[in-house]
Amino acid sequence: MMISKKMLDAINEQINLELNSAYIYYGMVAYFEAEDYSGMAHWLNIQAKEELEHAQRLFDFVNEVGEKVTLGALDKPSVDYKDPLDVFKAGLEHEKFITASIQKLYELAKSEKQYAAEEMLRWFINEQVEEENNFSHIVTLLERAAGKSGSLMMIDGKLGQREE
Repeated sequence: MMISKKMLDAINEQINLELNSAYIYYGMVAYFEAEDYSGMAHWLNIQAKEELEHAQRLFDFVNEVGEKVTLGALDKPSVDYKDPLDVFKAGLEHEKFITASIQKLYELAKSEKQYAAEEMLRWFINEQVEEENNFSHIVTLLERAAGKSGSLMMIDGKLGQREE
């Protein structure tokens, strides 16, 4: 099965964005580890691994259609944040950026009549609903906990219970 050069280039770009997402989340893990928020570090470590799985899913698709994956450089992630709310707001904004990128990729697949790519990308569209919702929920919890260290510790504990 062949995919267009334009589609291949766009999927390769998305692979890099997913890898970069993992790198961004590892930067957030570094921040939380330094600040002794082990639960939040744990939650984001799992999130980083999920992003690697997303990249692998795209990587596998490119290989399955007989094309070649190309990788680019990753951007240096931030490890400096104001507080946990700042971290999760940044994560939410990043997920919105990824959602927009995937939607653009899906539209390209539709316009190019790349049916296999379109079908594969449906999974990502559904996954992004979950991703944005998870970050949004945590942002809401952290906003409610503003200035209450006990509440912040409870959130940290809850996030530390996330299963892989």
